[in-house]
Amino acid sequence: MGASDAVIVSPQQVFTATWVRLRCQYGCSEYGQCLTCPPHSPTPETTRRMLDEYRTAILLHASDGKSVRELGQRLERTAFLAGYYKAFAFLCGPCDLCRTCVDGQRKGRPAVACQNPDLARPAMEAAGIDVFATARAARLPIEVVRSEQCPQNYYALVLVE
Repeated sequence: MGASDAVIVSPQQVFTATWVRLRCQYGCSEYGQCLTCPPHSPTPETTRRMLDEYRTAILLHASDGKSVRELGQRLERTAFLAGYYKAFAFLCGPCDLCRTCVDGQRKGRPAVACQNPDLARPAMEAAGIDVFATARAARLPIEVVRSEQCPQNYYALVLVE
C-alpha cells in the first residue's frame, strides 16, 4: 500500500477555485453527509489563505483512494512528530472512517463533533482545490473518468512547514 508518485510542489502550484466546491454540492451524493465535506469543509478562499502560509507541499498520487487517504494521514502524522507542527493533509473523496458520519445521521440539525478528529481531513475537492489543474501542473496523470473501465487517479496533499 503506497503512492505511485510523491511530488514536492510549491503551495502556489496548488490551484483553488469556487467551481470545485460547487461540483461537490451539485454532483456528489455525499454532499452534506460528512463533516469533512461541504458545507463543513474550508471554503476555497480559506484554503487559498492556508496554502499561502506554507512553503512546501507533497502531492501524493495512487490508483486506490483508500491507500492514498491512509498514506496522507500517516505522512501528516510523521511530519508532525518530526517537528513540522503545521503539517496538514487534504485527502480525497468523502471520509470513510465511520460507516455513517454523525452529521449524516442528523439531517439538517447542527453538526456534532467528529468521532475521528485525529484522522479525518477534508478532501482536496471539498476545500476547493482544483485537483486536475494541480496534478497537471505537477506533470502527474489525471483524466476525466468516462466509464468504469477507465483507470482512476487519486490524490492527497500534505502541507509541511
